[in-house]
Amino acid sequence: MMQTLTDTKQNPTIFRADQVGSLLRSDLIKKARAQRVDGEISSDQLRQVEDQEISRIVSKQKEIGLQAVTDGEFRRAWWHFDFLEDLVGVEGFWTGNGIQFHQQQTKSRAIKVTDKLDFGAHPMLQDFKFLHQTAGDHVAKFTIPSPSMLHFRGEVDRAVYPDDEEFFNDLAETYKKALQAFYDAGCRYLQLDDTAWAYLCSEEQKAQLRAKGTDPDYLVKMYLQTLNKALADRPADLNVTMHICRGNFRSTWISSGGYEPVAEQLFGHLNIDGFFLEYDNDRAGGFEPLRFVNRPDLNIVLGLVTSKFGELESKETIKRRIEEATQYVGLNQLSLSPQCGFASTEEGNILTEEQQWAKLRHVVDIAGDVWK
Repeated sequence: MMQTLTDTKQNPTIFRADQVGSLLRSDLIKKARAQRVDGEISSDQLRQVEDQEISRIVSKQKEIGLQAVTDGEFRRAWWHFDFLEDLVGVEGFWTGNGIQFHQQQTKSRAIKVTDKLDFGAHPMLQDFKFLHQTAGDHVAKFTIPSPSMLHFRGEVDRAVYPDDEEFFNDLAETYKKALQAFYDAGCRYLQLDDTAWAYLCSEEQKAQLRAKGTDPDYLVKMYLQTLNKALADRPADLNVTMHICRGNFRSTWISSGGYEPVAEQLFGHLNIDGFFLEYDNDRAGGFEPLRFVNRPDLNIVLGLVTSKFGELESKETIKRRIEEATQYVGLNQLSLSPQCGFASTEEGNILTEEQQWAKLRHVVDIAGDVWK
């Protein structure tokens, strides 16, 4: 019998083998999106192609053995901007510069807060409903950016929000409504994606923030406070996790640094059900920050399998690293996943779809060996 989220609420482990969410866009998706931009097909025709391809990849995820399936973010260009732009009071726009990664730069998209924030008839609610229907007897997992990302990546019109307190209060209330709306649509597994916390682990990135007049300690305080307000009073059977990412664009990255600077705040004081943590290379540091995990109901998903490249890691190496992590967190609170999604933006990482499925199957196989 397949394990369900309701079954595991008392046991904090959601799934031993899991995934972050985004998948490489198929050739059909890429072609249809280009045709839509050129006006060759309608938005309804594009959605038909998306529906077809999402159904295909959901079936593939089931075949591999994953219990929680995603839509691969196939309807999005970005992991964060598409969602944030459709919040009430937020607008997207094209700017002169993209986000700078290691030897790569994204397209020049940006967002700004131009009016009071709220959560309205968000189009991704319909996206989730399709995934939920397609998932069948599997759990439909949906991913959205963390509220921190609107502040971290967005411009705020100070004529609308003269002070931060009102802005963060409205941001928390907006996300509280979002969580309830997805729950009402049938969602029981929601993931908040957040790169801000990884930046706050990086001395280089914190120095850049200070140079712009921003105190990193202030951001830690406000982001934690906003998240906890948003998460307060959520339905008991809505599992909410957070994925912390150091950057994932065309197999490149932005920040480096272990979790130590934020570990006590995140692992000890954030009212969330689990964390997806990047641990695929030395830039993520060691497992020592996990000593701040002081709740028996907090699930830690170790991202030990890279999604940036296609070569499969040694099973024994991954198993040994899981064992190392048990020095700080019991095995019953651990799970395994890739370190990130495979396509945080529609361009995708530098590996093939076949290699992507092999990576996810690798995660399922290793988890089956470790948690027998």
